[in-house]
Amino acid sequence: MTRRLLLSYLSLAVLVLACLEVPLGFLYSRGERERVVNSAKDEAESVSAYAALSLSAGRAERDLPDRVAHCAERVGGKVVIVDAVGTLLATSHPLPKSLSDGLASRPGIAAALRGASTVDVRTSTIGGVEYLSVAVPLGHGARPRGAVWLTLPTRTVHERVHHVWLLLALGGLGVLTAVAVVGFAIACWTGRPIRELERATDELAEGGRVGPVTITKGPPEVRRLAAAFNRTAARLAHLLDAQGAFAGEASHQLRTPLAALRLRLENLEPHVTARGRSSLTAAVTETDRLARMVEALLAMARLEENAATPGPVDVGALCAERHRTWLPLFEREGVALVLFAGSVGPVLAVPGAIEQIADNLLSNALRVSPPGSTVTIELRLHAPARRALRDARPAWVDLHITDEGPGMPPEQRARAFDRFWRAPNAPKGGTGLGLALVQRLSHASGGEASLHASATGGLDAVIRLPSAQSPADRPEPGTPSGPRRRVRPALPA
Repeated sequence: MTRRLLLSYLSLAVLVLACLEVPLGFLYSRGERERVVNSAKDEAESVSAYAALSLSAGRAERDLPDRVAHCAERVGGKVVIVDAVGTLLATSHPLPKSLSDGLASRPGIAAALRGASTVDVRTSTIGGVEYLSVAVPLGHGARPRGAVWLTLPTRTVHERVHHVWLLLALGGLGVLTAVAVVGFAIACWTGRPIRELERATDELAEGGRVGPVTITKGPPEVRRLAAAFNRTAARLAHLLDAQGAFAGEASHQLRTPLAALRLRLENLEPHVTARGRSSLTAAVTETDRLARMVEALLAMARLEENAATPGPVDVGALCAERHRTWLPLFEREGVALVLFAGSVGPVLAVPGAIEQIADNLLSNALRVSPPGSTVTIELRLHAPARRALRDARPAWVDLHITDEGPGMPPEQRARAFDRFWRAPNAPKGGTGLGLALVQRLSHASGGEASLHASATGGLDAVIRLPSAQSPADRPEPGTPSGPRRRVRPALPA
């Protein structure tokens, strides 16, 4: 922001200086040109009047050489006087014979011998005089008695004009320097509180707690923005504290009554008749379902509260660990749990996300899988082809958990991630929050969750997570990603 403000100040200053100095420079150059031309004409007319008097008094040969030399020395040029037929009468400098014989044929002298004064001026590109020649008739009347031809050097005029342009340029540079210094100070004064707001906003976006930013510096609009930010940050911190307090208190306040309620229901079992045992079993089942729902709600609340930053996670090791954990439960239900393990590298995920995602998906798969079926855990690496200038394209790792259950039609798969939604034919015991939590964890990790129909008729739950490998470490497409092993338990006879 400081650079943009400084650039705007300098651009405005350059525009103002250009509008002022360029016309001033051209105006001075034109005035200097007119001054030199008028001075040369006055000098030539003065010499012409003096020469006419000398010719009338018969003292031309005695007076004119001194007068011409004195005039040429004063103006720093050359003066030539000719008679009516173009014969040289006096000159301030020696002339070659070829030039002295052809004086009458020169355009300026020829016009002066006909009674007309001439001025020949050629200007340079910046308005300075480049060449100046003045010719005036000697005497008045239709037939002048001769002509005076005066030429001036232009070097002095050029130097004077260039000196003025140089002064204007140096003055403009000094003004720009002063504007840059003052503009930089103003830009820093304006941008410092905005940079503080940016820093505080980044810390707040990363989940940190920020103190109030300084609101006594900068323009009034920035101070009002800082005050609004402080109020927003304080309110957000209060809401996060309240939410954290609620999650912590609810985890204790809800678990204890639910555990006591389940214990009391179990203690009633010896006193319930066979006719009421079905109702007691249903009450215990609903109590367990309510406990799982509370745990899921608290997990989602903690996820929203923490807003952790994704970091590298060894997804292969975590999947192997969850496979070992769930294997006894699957064996007890007569369902095979198969793990296709391979080296796909680390992925980016929030802490604990992979474990919760796998637990929810494996729990759902076990609930819908009939005995004798198979549930598969598989990891697949999707790395784009490495090309020049495109090595920074992201790679993804897909976690597939596939079952052989009844599956879902497309319209049910589209709603499966909604909170508290359950399929009409879903088995009892679900809460409708497991897939919603899976999707939230996937989004928090920078990935995506989706459901597809598997080739065996069940569901293929796909969790796509960004790979944490650098482009240089990715395997080429089509090459093995590492040794893969298939782990399948032996089913009980």
